[in-house]
Amino acid sequence: MSRSASKQRSVTGLAFALLIAGCASTSQRPARDLGHNVPDEWHAQLPHHGELSDLSVWWSQFNDPLLLRLIEAGQRVSPTLAEATARVGDARANRTAQRAQLLPLLDAGSNGSRARSDLVQPVATTSSATVNVSWELDLFGANRAGAGAAQASLESSQARWHEARILVAAEIAKTYTELRLCEALIDQAEREVDSYEQTAHVVSLLARAGFETNAAADQAGAGAAQSRSGLIEQRASCDLLVKSLVSLTSEDETLLRRDLQVGEATLPTPVELTVAAVPADALAQRPDIFAAARDVEMASAEADRAEAQRWPRITLQGSIGNLRMESGGVTTDGRVWSVGPVAVTMPLFDGGARKANATAAHTRYEASTVVYAARLREAIREVESALVLLESAASRDNNVAIAAKGFASSYAAVDQRYKNGGASLFELEEARRNLIAAERAVVSLHRDRIVAWIDLYRAVGGGWSPDAIQTSLKVDRP
Repeated sequence: MSRSASKQRSVTGLAFALLIAGCASTSQRPARDLGHNVPDEWHAQLPHHGELSDLSVWWSQFNDPLLLRLIEAGQRVSPTLAEATARVGDARANRTAQRAQLLPLLDAGSNGSRARSDLVQPVATTSSATVNVSWELDLFGANRAGAGAAQASLESSQARWHEARILVAAEIAKTYTELRLCEALIDQAEREVDSYEQTAHVVSLLARAGFETNAAADQAGAGAAQSRSGLIEQRASCDLLVKSLVSLTSEDETLLRRDLQVGEATLPTPVELTVAAVPADALAQRPDIFAAARDVEMASAEADRAEAQRWPRITLQGSIGNLRMESGGVTTDGRVWSVGPVAVTMPLFDGGARKANATAAHTRYEASTVVYAARLREAIREVESALVLLESAASRDNNVAIAAKGFASSYAAVDQRYKNGGASLFELEEARRNLIAAERAVVSLHRDRIVAWIDLYRAVGGGWSPDAIQTSLKVDRP
């Protein structure tokens, strides 16, 4: 046996030994189960009288076409969504590239030449066309792990695109709700200014007639001035909210202000929704939780790939084609082919680079599991917080309604007494201001309830489901 054949057999035997060792050392670590560290039930009370509604069309059920239009416009121009879309495109391209490494690489080539090698030889013409094949056998799973990581990255980026849509919709809806509240508060502030100015005018007349002190007149005038200042501040707040909507939606401000006049000072009314009784079921509908789980899978696959890259690489090459030679009137035409070489690349010394990369990849995997668990806890907190706010609003509703009804009855009684000469203007204006404050509390409570519903909508995933990812990827799967 020749020395070269013996050496080749030794290399092949060593490669198979390393194959067995490598297969024993690499393993895919699955992402943690979604129910990990998730309580069996909610600690906050679930909303009463909720209707099971389709959250994907939840905004259209507000009976506020302008709000729906603003949300759609905001999602079209959102830079966050644009960046998320770009990340999806990058992830899809990376998945294609990683999958391609599992397949043979084919390329075609052709060449031709015309030459005369010496003076006695005739001119020779040579032409060929070949197909070349190169294939890494991936015995240790590095390329398979890379493809798995790319698939998880794509699913994660698509889920985060859905999350961005939900966040944009929630931000616009909250801003719109705050604007409608602000408009309602302007109406109440104007009535309050009228009341304070009436009081200041009467006290000023009484002070001039000697029935009140100048200090009382100054105090009444200060109250009127303070109320006017509050009205100016309230109007400025509304202007800022309009400009925020313009920035979020890229709407023309003049046209938006015109459209906002329809339904001015009227807060939207959301359709109530139910929450899954089991927290794990509710969290399964959150795109950020799905994305975090895919991040764990991606980190796991990348750790496997880094580990597999410490073992030998085996590649196979070959080619097939036609060769045509013409010289001295003689033409030779036929098929040529080759198989090999079979190349085994064995890492011997790299200064610890591969080991360091594998260690870093394992560390990233452990970090991703911690991030995933923390995201679960944060998701639970968000749902619980929204439920607490809803329960608080429901508990306050009866008291606020009783207070508003009582102050309305009191104002009506004082107004009747004032008309009959049995009450002073001071008593009437004080009763009016109490009524305005009670009405302000009613509107503010309505705002709190809407914001809590929006927070709950976002906290339970906004109608997204993992099936949306699987459906969008189905056509891409082999």
